[in-house]
Amino acid sequence: MPNRRRRSHACSTATTQIEDKIQVCEELAAAVAWHDGDKNATIITLLDDCRHLRQQLALAEGSMSVGFSRGWRPSPDRQSSDQA
Repeated sequence: MPNRRRRSHACSTATTQIEDKIQVCEELAAAVAWHDGDKNATIITLLDDCRHLRQQLALAEGSMSVGFSRGWRPSPDRQSSDQA
């Protein structure tokens, strides 16, 4: 029985990864379509969005007390466990 559980977990993990990649591809296609197929404009917009969100995160972090989040602090960079 343990082997079946491992296999089903592995299959569900693989399925989730495939679904995630499909979703990313769909989001990418939508972003490029929004910019009428201009990939450079898409990248520029995404970089501007990242810059804006980092600024917003820095403002939020500055106004948070340590007790508010029980010691957790936001980080503008992804942790290695967050990267795909």
